[in-house]
Amino acid sequence: MAPKKNPLNLNPLQLKTLTLLQHLARIPGNARPADEPGAFLVQNIAGPPHGDHFHLGDAIVFTRDATGLMNRAAWTALERKGLIRAEQFPALAVLTTAGLGYDTGLAATILHREAH
Repeated sequence: MAPKKNPLNLNPLQLKTLTLLQHLARIPGNARPADEPGAFLVQNIAGPPHGDHFHLGDAIVFTRDATGLMNRAAWTALERKGLIRAEQFPALAVLTTAGLGYDTGLAATILHREAH
């Protein structure tokens, strides 16, 4: 039997938020190892928007896909499910090993890597 897609039943806002936090953890200089093995302290959560989008490393993200980065309820749900620890909402989050490894299936959809 194939593993269940979205086994924690994250809603679309939570999935998008987790996808962006995962990407932030992979940007050099944007994250550092946390106290927990395999976890990362993610900082510089969102850059200044340019109209309807902003830049996260090599990706462009539409602001409509990033509303969860500044949504305490989204962070609380991700924290309750063990995917992040909100250190200083909305500036710092620890992305746990479970959060880093969770397959949201959205990276190709919301992280645009095209010419700007």
